[in-house]
Amino acid sequence: MSKVIHSKHFKYIILALLFLGWCLGNLDRFVINYAVVSIAEDLGLSASSQGIILSSFFLGYAIMQIPGGALADRFGYRKVILFSLLSWSVFTMITGSAWSLLSLVLVRFLFGIGEGGFFPSGSKAIAVNFPVNQRSSAMSVMLASGAIMGVATPLIAGFTLESIGWRTLFHIFGIIGIVITILMFFFLKEPARTPVQTSTPAARKNASLKTVLKSPMIWGLFLSYFCIYAVNWGLSSWMPTYMVNVRGLNLKEMGMLAAIPGVIGIATMLLGGYVMDRIPPGKDRKISAVFALAVAAGLYLMSTAGSIALFITYETIVRIAAGFVSTLIISKSVKSMPESVAASASGFVNTGAQLAGFLTPMLIGFLVDASGGSYTAAFTMLIAFAVICSAALLWGRRTQPDLPAEPQTT
Repeated sequence: MSKVIHSKHFKYIILALLFLGWCLGNLDRFVINYAVVSIAEDLGLSASSQGIILSSFFLGYAIMQIPGGALADRFGYRKVILFSLLSWSVFTMITGSAWSLLSLVLVRFLFGIGEGGFFPSGSKAIAVNFPVNQRSSAMSVMLASGAIMGVATPLIAGFTLESIGWRTLFHIFGIIGIVITILMFFFLKEPARTPVQTSTPAARKNASLKTVLKSPMIWGLFLSYFCIYAVNWGLSSWMPTYMVNVRGLNLKEMGMLAAIPGVIGIATMLLGGYVMDRIPPGKDRKISAVFALAVAAGLYLMSTAGSIALFITYETIVRIAAGFVSTLIISKSVKSMPESVAASASGFVNTGAQLAGFLTPMLIGFLVDASGGSYTAAFTMLIAFAVICSAALLWGRRTQPDLPAEPQTT
């Protein structure tokens, strides 16, 4: 293993850049969930076709998780992040020029390939620059970008889709991405590194992807991340359509109401990272398993809510609990494995989340079509995923503990 030699403020510059980049990444992929309503009207698409469009991104994204992590572990996080940012920005622009279902599916798949390397590379950057007892907090800051964009995207989409249209919106976002890529080129750096000895046996050995795949805990995290993100992406991808078609809201009303759970989720996710860094290893996953059951209960209450106010209240509860669980799972992968395979571990676990992102929107589309527009079966499926997540969090819990915190030199 190696230690990072840098100024004490260097890690916060890295974290700020990761946060900015991931804000853009979440914005670019969230906005399709709202734009798809207009896209479907323009291109005459069914619910099943909409589900395929929403899922195509996640297939490419999932495919790139492990290779992206392996590339970051071998060549450094900076190169992979720059390539990822540039490529997904280009495909965001091309999305605005799509003319058919096939062209949209292809472009969104390539978009996913491009973006797929960012998250494992960002996790690598956190593992390199932050000691173990600060990694959950650092990861929660990067993950909070998703919660922030969960608030901003419906507001942006609700007002801009009706004024400038979905094509222009994607063109503008792509240009913004290229500007941020240039910013990253000049300011995102990797620190100088010198080999040091550590007292941790797991860190001393020649770790590889095989080391990651041999860990029962990592497989448990993979399954639990798949399940909690089946809930997250099921809600994110279909709630806009559900609120418009079933609850009778217009795009502006939907955008404003959809922002409420996200606002509360931002503070919850940051708090979750802080708390996770202070919970003893072993107890963290037990607590998260309880939160996963709270997600299941909240989903049931959402499906039976008699008013919009109750529906948004229960969705807020679901988002809070799911954010806590998500923070634990992905930060656990970089806290419990050697730094030399941090990106591979994060990429492997995150593959589960992205497979869920690929399958869930498509499955919900088929279920809604098959049930004549009813979302009952879709909610039942999401509740089952939350229960499985709770069980998976306890799988392989008698494995290696988190690596001890390392002193930082300045």
